[in-house]
Amino acid sequence: MDTATTSYIDQENLKIIRDSARDFAETHIRPHVMEWDEAQHFPVDMMKEMGKYGFLGVLVPEKYGGSGLGYQEYITIIEEITKVDPSIGLSVAAHNSLCTGHILEFGNEEQKQKYLPKLASGEWIGAWGLTEPNTGSDAGRMKTVAEKQGDNYIINGTKCWITHGISGEVAVVIVRTGELLDSRGMTAFIVERGTEGFSGGKKEDKLGMRASETAELIFDNCKVPQANMLGKEGEGFIQAMKILDGGRISIAALSLGIAKGAYETSVKYAKEREQFGQPIANFQGVSFKLADMTTKIQGAELLTRKAGFLKNSGKPVTKTSASAKYYASEVCVEVATDGVQIFGGYGYTKEFPVEKFYRDSKLCTIGEGTSEIQKLVIARELIKENKLG
Repeated sequence: MDTATTSYIDQENLKIIRDSARDFAETHIRPHVMEWDEAQHFPVDMMKEMGKYGFLGVLVPEKYGGSGLGYQEYITIIEEITKVDPSIGLSVAAHNSLCTGHILEFGNEEQKQKYLPKLASGEWIGAWGLTEPNTGSDAGRMKTVAEKQGDNYIINGTKCWITHGISGEVAVVIVRTGELLDSRGMTAFIVERGTEGFSGGKKEDKLGMRASETAELIFDNCKVPQANMLGKEGEGFIQAMKILDGGRISIAALSLGIAKGAYETSVKYAKEREQFGQPIANFQGVSFKLADMTTKIQGAELLTRKAGFLKNSGKPVTKTSASAKYYASEVCVEVATDGVQIFGGYGYTKEFPVEKFYRDSKLCTIGEGTSEIQKLVIARELIKENKLG
């Protein structure tokens, strides 16, 4: 990270925010982590409580009821919550960067005034829908369509893998309004829960991130007023790609939190666990693992913080955010895996936290664009720049 990037971070302010997020997580989340995980329970009331602390409107300006903070603070909040429970970190990230972020960046003033205060305060939880059963990375083939009828659009189709698909009070959805494979044939709409023809569908039974609700959004002749369109017709896909630039920073921060959580608990265990008359941290096989873990984490944090710096500065961030998401997500899987190995048999049980970090970590290499898609994005940006590095 260069000097400009480091100097941009207000360390004193960041410490206050870090302490606040850590205290909240320890008080309101840690006592329930495994209970929520086992039951696959999404704690709506606790999420709404987060709004009172400013964690659900981190990037939203104060005039809309938000915290008015930047990406460095946002990364820190996600990281600290995730170190306690990645599921909740994921929900906070999705709410902030996707639904709320889309309205903040592309909504008109009337839409911002109407929705942002409710989202930032936690009164409403947000969802964001792009993926469909047969169109993950291949979003251009989406089948959810909206047909114009007077001053309304009639939406039909299904979105899947949607965070807060059942519990979210409002969703931003990208649907097809033009021809298949036309990048300007998709449009974004705000759809409120309670709108006729709009409902939540199947809830996924997941390997990890089990306390973060993942479900379908179903549209059956759902009538949405034209006033709920974000931007202009045909801009939805382009908007979504810009939103994912910021979303990838969120997943990088989420990955960082998982990696740090797994690392910190592994260090503690390695110092306490004795074999052959001494702590296992003294053995090269364990200590070298810890050395690799901390080195990878530092690299992931530097990339993530650089992406946050570029985003705050309004500079192009596509390549760096994809790089941060790609590297940090792969690192968090590697660190969590090493954590289980350090714990040995205990790491394979639910009595110790590395088991959950291990299960939760894998989602980071898949959600908001797989590692393979990140490589594609990075490569395309390199070709555009006509240079390497």
